[in-house]
Amino acid sequence: MEINLIVGMIGEKSETVTNHNTAIQYGSGSVAVYATPAMVGLMEGACVNTVDAHLPEGMSTVGIDLKIKHTAATPVGMTIRAEATLTGIDGKRLTFAVKAFDDKEQIGEGSHERYIINVEKFLQKAGAKKN
Repeated sequence: MEINLIVGMIGEKSETVTNHNTAIQYGSGSVAVYATPAMVGLMEGACVNTVDAHLPEGMSTVGIDLKIKHTAATPVGMTIRAEATLTGIDGKRLTFAVKAFDDKEQIGEGSHERYIINVEKFLQKAGAKKN
């Protein structure tokens, strides 16, 4: 299996803050601002966008560790952009630095680890839990 990943690769993902991704909607708070769980998903999506297109067919990545800080609130209507930088490769374990920004400032940062998987084997193992 040849993996064409290089430390320093960068990926992004963006979304607009709507009533569907606020803390109220997620149940993670009682204020109509961008939810921390939404930011986490966006950061993970930026990591996926960084590496998954460079993996062999049938391979993907799954998140295994996340350490983040959500440092500023963002109201409905603004755009959020997450940026991920691949900072380490240890076999199938990938490490990323992640940041999130709204239209005005940085709103979050942290680190994330993902693991390269064979999708078919991964789904078989997960599905075996139902038996």
